[in-house]
Amino acid sequence: MFSRTDPVLGRFAVRRLDLPADAGLLHDWVTHPKARFWMMRGLSVAEVAAEYRTLLDDPYRDAFIGLLEGRPAFLVERYDPAHVELAGLYASEPGDTGMHFLCAPTDTPVHGFTRAVITTVMAFVLDDPAVRRVVVEPDIRNTAVHALNAAVGFEPAGPVGKPEKEALLSFCTRERFAAATRGVTA
Repeated sequence: MFSRTDPVLGRFAVRRLDLPADAGLLHDWVTHPKARFWMMRGLSVAEVAAEYRTLLDDPYRDAFIGLLEGRPAFLVERYDPAHVELAGLYASEPGDTGMHFLCAPTDTPVHGFTRAVITTVMAFVLDDPAVRRVVVEPDIRNTAVHALNAAVGFEPAGPVGKPEKEALLSFCTRERFAAATRGVTA
């Protein structure tokens, strides 16, 4: 399990998704109205579980539950963009790793939580020494996540057409992440 401590919010950790145990929680998160960009609204628990079974069975993808102080708080997906999500849509480089993240819905938002989550997700992905660059492709209309991505060092490369959406392809190197999380512009 990966962990890091945020000086304000506390201990964040990332553990592998346990589909039998996490299916209900996962369903609640990905079908919530705030998760509209996940395009899973209206799916049943069984349908969400089936989607994630397919993801977990794919050798190029995996999924994790993020915890804050031991409680489930966010979802992380990691993938090889040369084989899934962006295969054939950009010039992949050795060491590229793609990621998605989703914060659990809440009625009581905590200031700085989402930024602490994306910082944790990036630290988790970059904890693998083979990863040289993190690749993301959020919906081009998702301006909130574009701002978060920029805050941790992502640099937009431009729009890319995917079958399910028009995405904003962006990249973040280890160096850009380190500079951004120190408050230094790279």
